[in-house]
Amino acid sequence: MKEENGLAAHFEDSRGRLKAVAYRMLGTKAEAEDAVQEAWIRLNRSDADEIDNLGGWLTTVVARICLDMLRSRKSRGEEELEPDVLEQAGDAGESIEADLMLADAVGPALLVVLDLLTPTERIAFVLHDLFDLPFRDIAPIIDRTEEATRQLASRARRRVRGAAPRQDTLRQQEMVAAFLKASREGNFEALIGLLHPEVALYADEAAIKITAANKDKGAPEFRDEINGASHVAETFKGRAAGARLAIIDGAIGAAWGWDDKPVVAFCFTLEGDSISSIKVVMDKKRLSEMDIRMFDADEGASS
Repeated sequence: MKEENGLAAHFEDSRGRLKAVAYRMLGTKAEAEDAVQEAWIRLNRSDADEIDNLGGWLTTVVARICLDMLRSRKSRGEEELEPDVLEQAGDAGESIEADLMLADAVGPALLVVLDLLTPTERIAFVLHDLFDLPFRDIAPIIDRTEEATRQLASRARRRVRGAAPRQDTLRQQEMVAAFLKASREGNFEALIGLLHPEVALYADEAAIKITAANKDKGAPEFRDEINGASHVAETFKGRAAGARLAIIDGAIGAAWGWDDKPVVAFCFTLEGDSISSIKVVMDKKRLSEMDIRMFDADEGASS
């Protein structure tokens, strides 16, 4: 019993880091928690006495679980290294520490960038560049040689450097975060300042019906279309208390729901330095067809 308690305690000590690793690889809190839980199940099935470095073993197991989950996604296929990439020099001369630090600081925007990578690129990049795992330890996880793993990370790094920080993505994140903050605080003037004078707010039929039925509970009054900054600001003033930043079909937006399962999605369109349209989606079928990943409330918050 003492051994089991000790193993559980060691696992709990590692849980935070394992979740951070899984989250960077998978992009959703729910999937990250599933990966970590699966690692715990595998640990219980293993002979812990035979494991020399339990922390390293757990990181490896979580990474392999994440790799399987990434490969099972239908949105992206696995790519092999092109011959010319293998012939290129590795990491020499790639001075991108500032890019990586900035990318790692912008929360949801980093996940948009990481979606450009294949599963093996993402594993190699995240484990090495964000968590300092040596290539010799990453190679067995993705079933590549150490040199091929180094090249995968190098290619991923070039893609990240080329795509991040993407000014439009960062700006959209800042704008949506500011909009949610102003909405929660009931700051009408701040909302007006973020909205285009001719902004349009659209809502699907489900959103109109559901909010109408909950009007007495403080739900906003959505219609097919609401035009003008003052009307849209009034609609959102003092609301959006539970809405969180989200990636919606590859763009920064907002969503609200339970256990990372969205009940409503807010899709934003920006024009210059203002929000020109907002689309509210509550139709269950449409939501199921959208790629929506919600983030914790403090991630990517506007400073």
